[in-house]
Amino acid sequence: MKKIYLIAMLAVAAASAETEIIEDDTDLPGWAVERITPMHDSISHWVTNNSRNIDGFFGTDDSLHVENGSYLRLSQELEWSDAEDFSAETAARFRLDLPTTKERLRFIIESDPEETEGTLAEQGSNRLRTDQRSLGSTILGLNRLGKRDKREAWNLQAGAGVKVRWPPDPYVRFTGERLWQLESPWQLESYNRASWFNEEGYSIRSRWDVGRPLDENHHLRFITNFQWQEEVDTLEYSESVELNQILGKRSVMRYAIAAVGRSTSDPRLHDYYLYSHYRRNLHREILFVDFIPELHFPRDQDYDPQFGVTLRLEVMFKGDLVFRR
Repeated sequence: MKKIYLIAMLAVAAASAETEIIEDDTDLPGWAVERITPMHDSISHWVTNNSRNIDGFFGTDDSLHVENGSYLRLSQELEWSDAEDFSAETAARFRLDLPTTKERLRFIIESDPEETEGTLAEQGSNRLRTDQRSLGSTILGLNRLGKRDKREAWNLQAGAGVKVRWPPDPYVRFTGERLWQLESPWQLESYNRASWFNEEGYSIRSRWDVGRPLDENHHLRFITNFQWQEEVDTLEYSESVELNQILGKRSVMRYAIAAVGRSTSDPRLHDYYLYSHYRRNLHREILFVDFIPELHFPRDQDYDPQFGVTLRLEVMFKGDLVFRR
């Protein structure tokens, strides 16, 4: 019954995704646009003004003109799964970019840092459990950005800060990224991070992503993940295949299947899952909605299917966004 329900949900998502409104760039009625626009402009103006003023104080006058990647993102999620029933969670992420400072600094506030996402099996399709988004998981820190283009050399970054809790939980992390152009049209991208948190200890994660466009609307990816956490103390790995599809000017869909394993001395797979991820730009790159049904087959449950679904509403505040009124 659950499999039939999943197929129906996927079909509904795909069918709704194919209905595109080409003439306009919003799905909202006029009265909603009139209420959202002043509030969004006010907060976005605050974000860009503060980021450029701080950048100008520590950097140069170029801060008034160069592109600034600062943003505030708020999201509200509704989740349901066989194991946890319904849950609701609000999350926020703030990034203060200082591109003209000598050391190219970036101040970050993250409610969902990747170090708190749990094991690879728990991460699933990147849905976070409710208990992983508490205030105690939020981090404040500074990143020193790399100066090299990852298409030409390794782009290395370093960061440090604290978790928002008492007593404070300091952390240090190092990140390296590289992008290789293989035999056209294939590309290989590598993302690697080593972290240390005072409470959780050390962790290392690595992602290798090879992919190519199939046509102008479809992109194929093969992704390999490795992860080791001191608390878990075992090497985890996962293999996934993704097909990303552009459904229209403002909608995309992802279809994926993955397998997760652990241990090097006695390697075995302990979770399989498949999911689809529908994302739509509801309003002018400001308001987005995500719909993510997924089906897991965990080893510790004798591979009995476990269904889950996430509905996420996301609002982006960024002063450099340019959109039509």
